[in-house]
Amino acid sequence: MLNPINPTSRSVERKNRGHADRGWSRCLGGAVFRLVTVVASTILAGLTLAEHAGAGDAASRPNFVIVLVDDLRWDELSCTGHPVVRTTHIDRLAYQGARFRNAFATTPLCSPSRASFLTGQYPHHHGIVDNTNRSRQSHRLRTFPRLLQQAGYETAFVGKWHMGNDDTPRPGFDFWAGLKGQGTSFDPVVNINGHRKKMAGHTTDALTDLALSFLRRPRQKPFCLYLSHKALHPELIQYDDGSLSDPSAARFLPAKRHAKLYADA
Repeated sequence: MLNPINPTSRSVERKNRGHADRGWSRCLGGAVFRLVTVVASTILAGLTLAEHAGAGDAASRPNFVIVLVDDLRWDELSCTGHPVVRTTHIDRLAYQGARFRNAFATTPLCSPSRASFLTGQYPHHHGIVDNTNRSRQSHRLRTFPRLLQQAGYETAFVGKWHMGNDDTPRPGFDFWAGLKGQGTSFDPVVNINGHRKKMAGHTTDALTDLALSFLRRPRQKPFCLYLSHKALHPELIQYDDGSLSDPSAARFLPAKRHAKLYADA
């Protein structure tokens, strides 16, 4: 679900069916499903053509906001029929945008999937085939934000990169706010353009605030924001060799205001 954003358009307001107004369901619609490789491939093909055609009229080039959520199954949404979970803002994105009903993930592993999304390539082409420390490789990826940047876009990454444990800025982003490895669910340390800053509160809120700060900047150029949330991934530590801390003790840690959201379910 990749939606051009028109800053001048009027939002269609819908009644919020009990959801809090902050966090990964706030403002940006909260989350989108993992996008299929063919979507990124289409973007890359179009950008390659744009490199030869010239930048064109900036006013006619759309802005992009891409929101990625970790470990959210396709059927854990109201709009896909879940009987309990309420995802009001994601539902609105689905109803107003395009839903990919015949989709698949290129791999069940996290890091290769992320690289496929950013490059439009299968893992055997981009080379990130597992969840071990792939930091150096991920610095060399030819991603669609790099091509957008070359085409005159202002680009930003916020959140969980997770192709290696390295949180330093990657090529192709004018603004970078990255977590180290898996990140934590609360009080995250975020590498903001090369400087680490400890932020307070739930990580979803902290990342959303950083994304909103980027969106609210005055600018003359079109922009692309790639917001990659840690949630709903459970609290785990991943080591450089790909091994994990005890997965049996891992669980998703929601914001305190959401702790009892489904207590009656």
